[in-house]
Amino acid sequence: MKMDMNASRGSGPSTGVATDARLRDRFLGLWQRCIIPGASGDGYQPWRTLARYYNEPHRLYHGERHLAHCLEQLDLAIDRVVHPDQVEMAIWFHDVINQPSRPDNEARSAELFRELAAGLMPEAFIAAVVRLILATRHRETPVNPDQQILCDIDLASFGCPWECYLRDTGHLRAEFRGSDEDYCNSKRAFLQALQRRPRIFSTDFFRDRYERLARENIQRLLDLIDAWQRSPAPIQEGDKLPYFRGVAGRG
Repeated sequence: MKMDMNASRGSGPSTGVATDARLRDRFLGLWQRCIIPGASGDGYQPWRTLARYYNEPHRLYHGERHLAHCLEQLDLAIDRVVHPDQVEMAIWFHDVINQPSRPDNEARSAELFRELAAGLMPEAFIAAVVRLILATRHRETPVNPDQQILCDIDLASFGCPWECYLRDTGHLRAEFRGSDEDYCNSKRAFLQALQRRPRIFSTDFFRDRYERLARENIQRLLDLIDAWQRSPAPIQEGDKLPYFRGVAGRG
């Protein structure tokens, strides 16, 4: 899935209307709104940077589809957002750096945004966007209203239908650089941390839309992981997780 700046694409994540040209035009409009009046520079350089990163071949989940899905969720909740441009800018940049073996992708993504926006946008705006990006590490429950909205948007795919959720899990497994065992252990820890929360989604808007299905999906996936890890005979690595690998399109 390429973010080709000279061609459009037919299908988006759910509405079927997202195209590269529309993504580009949306980002350029956002960038222009956020720069200081009179500042020199347009959004084409940062757009090319985004396109290069989101076009990396290893991205099966953290690519254009996830980005477009997040923007759709923002549009649904826009009336509840305090600072819409800050939240949207954070959406564009929160996954721009994605190296599955590193634990600091969000911090590096925030730093890249800071570098591209320096001198072009108000310092207070830059600092707010950086804080929003860092909130998507999901290490603490967000308390700031815009951070709550953004984190809920980032987790919204947990509440999609099971087939879609399983496909996303397969894509995440394909991005993961490690064994199936390591992936399952890491995935289990994250899912169980979400389960222990009184609520997965901080805002009532997203809780009402996705909480029930998200908890069902999480439990179903944990049950699959348990079944695989309890299986008696070790088998070839490529066959261990067929329900992940079959939807990932990569062995």
